[in-house]
Amino acid sequence: MSDRPNPLRELVSARFKEYIREPEALFWSFGFPILLAIGLGIAFRSKPADAVHVAIVSGTAPTEPLATYLRRDSALTVETMSADSANAALRTGRVALVVTQLPTGGLRYDFDDTRPDSRTARLLVNDAAQRGAGRSDPLASTNRIVREPGSRYIDFVVPGLLGMTIMGGGIWGLGFSIVDQRRRNLLKRLVATPMSRGQYLASYLLSRLVLLAIEGGVLLAFATLAFGVPMRASAFTVVTVVVVGALAFAGLGLLIASRSRTIEGVSGLMNLTMLPMWVFSGVFFSSENFPRVIQPVIKALPLTAVNDALRASMLRGIELPGLWPQLAVMIAWMVICFAVALRIFRWR
Repeated sequence: MSDRPNPLRELVSARFKEYIREPEALFWSFGFPILLAIGLGIAFRSKPADAVHVAIVSGTAPTEPLATYLRRDSALTVETMSADSANAALRTGRVALVVTQLPTGGLRYDFDDTRPDSRTARLLVNDAAQRGAGRSDPLASTNRIVREPGSRYIDFVVPGLLGMTIMGGGIWGLGFSIVDQRRRNLLKRLVATPMSRGQYLASYLLSRLVLLAIEGGVLLAFATLAFGVPMRASAFTVVTVVVVGALAFAGLGLLIASRSRTIEGVSGLMNLTMLPMWVFSGVFFSSENFPRVIQPVIKALPLTAVNDALRASMLRGIELPGLWPQLAVMIAWMVICFAVALRIFRWR
């Protein structure tokens, strides 16, 4: 019986040893996503909306009744100032709205309609002023405040952070290591060993999947325990999305590294590949904010598919049959990237 070690097992073991001997890799894989989740969770925690700062121009007409009406609304912070001071405060962003009481008794609102807080201030001020002047609503209304996991910003951003971790691990984890070994002529030496080329590439995939299970598990466990981020779909659905996404990005990382000879060259290609997805794929804000004309391109990006599938499964409880459009995008990237990469891969 041969005592020769199994090449695939030894290669996978080597991948793990390379990883754990790099403190920077451990921090960026485990520490950075958690620190980012903590920061964003605190910054965008559920709390009452901040009061909107508005200015009333003095001197044009009696302003005390108007100021009294507006100060009854706890969502408004009201200050009376001269016209020049009010306009300067509006230009510099210190106030969101300037209210001028006209000699005819009407009101004029000066605000920047591109600022969300200014549009909100205009609605709040006008409502408070009209009510103070005696307006009554024909329909009675009541408020019911609903706050539950799934609608908060931290619930939105955690799937995005997980998607970003999957992308970074697949592209950087494979691409950087392969090019570094090519640069040091290790690939050429490994080809001469009993190891097959398929085993060498499979070792990267297996090691990345195991590491991703640990990285993603730590992030999701922390988000669930610290912030109550929901997991409404089955664990099988979420794991399937993560695995398919990891394979898609592994194929993309292998494609990027298939011909690169230098660390600088592959770093530039990886940044060029990932930067558009960081911006367009909805990591920190919804990709729906971009114009409709480019939505088909955005939806075709692998990170968009991963993020959309993770949010749909984690936050809305959609199982695998309802995620087929996103899974189809990921599988297409995986198949195409692996096929092209294996065809053009350079070992020397």
